[in-house]
Amino acid sequence: MNTEERSKAIQGKIREKAKELLSSKKVDVIIGFGEGTLPLRATPIFVRTPEEADRLIWNSFCENNLATYLHKLSPFKVGLVVKGCDARSVIALAHEKRFKPDQLFLIGVPCQRMVDRRKVMKAFEGEILRVSEQGDEITVEGDDFKKTLKREDFLYPSCQVCVHRNPVKTDVLVGDPVEESSLVEVHPDVKEFEKMSPEERWRYFEKESSRCIRCYACREACPMCYCAECFVDSSNPKWIEKGLSPSDIDFYHIVRAYHQSGRCSGCGACERACPMEIKLTYLTQKLNQDAKEMFGFETGVDPDAPPPLSTYETEDRQEFIK
Repeated sequence: MNTEERSKAIQGKIREKAKELLSSKKVDVIIGFGEGTLPLRATPIFVRTPEEADRLIWNSFCENNLATYLHKLSPFKVGLVVKGCDARSVIALAHEKRFKPDQLFLIGVPCQRMVDRRKVMKAFEGEILRVSEQGDEITVEGDDFKKTLKREDFLYPSCQVCVHRNPVKTDVLVGDPVEESSLVEVHPDVKEFEKMSPEERWRYFEKESSRCIRCYACREACPMCYCAECFVDSSNPKWIEKGLSPSDIDFYHIVRAYHQSGRCSGCGACERACPMEIKLTYLTQKLNQDAKEMFGFETGVDPDAPPPLSTYETEDRQEFIK
């Protein structure tokens, strides 16, 4: 079964399950994906009646991590469509008691990996008006062009290195599990970052963060950024100024990355949301790699494993204590 056929089969099962859950009143709302208003885009939608369930879709552009909406829907019972990375975020949020155990019904989808819309757009000079999937290819059309691309050549970087494409824990799985890759032991960006000297790392970080316009799209897209008041918005105490000072921008990105240590699922939502195309995941994945090496912990992989940075064991490494 090719990617297109598989996506259509999964879409049908998602709609069927959504209708069942809403008809039986097991959930109040289904959060899934609908058609976007622009080519190459799917958009999160909130389905509240069985009739609306036919708006739900599944294709290679369902990129959002829908776990980010869980904070805003209490006390409703929610049916959530989750890929592998989304499900890992849900487990991380469950560890942090962000919702009640009986509040959530997970509709798991083994992920076929998502197409990078920006990479596709950069391959064409004219405006893209229509996009369709056929088999394992995507056809892109404009006023004066039509071209077929190999889907595998246009995947998001985070999807290319994902080793947890099947949701770890769900209430129902729609579609057959995909074969997981065990070839990616360390994120490629982390490998390159670790090769640098401390001075080179800082220069690389400053170069990336210098493009930041402090729109906080990365924060809003991330399911693990849920504080009622972010430290950048606090006035008492005041941690950071409101302008575009390089030191303030650097401080924001450093603190945000550390807040994701051992919590980030590697979904890449922050990087995809950034209008300035700043590389962000190399920082969070470097910290995740440290958590794995030091504590044997991967975010959301084991629902019973306590997060290392919110627990204490007498056997923990303590080399930092002088």
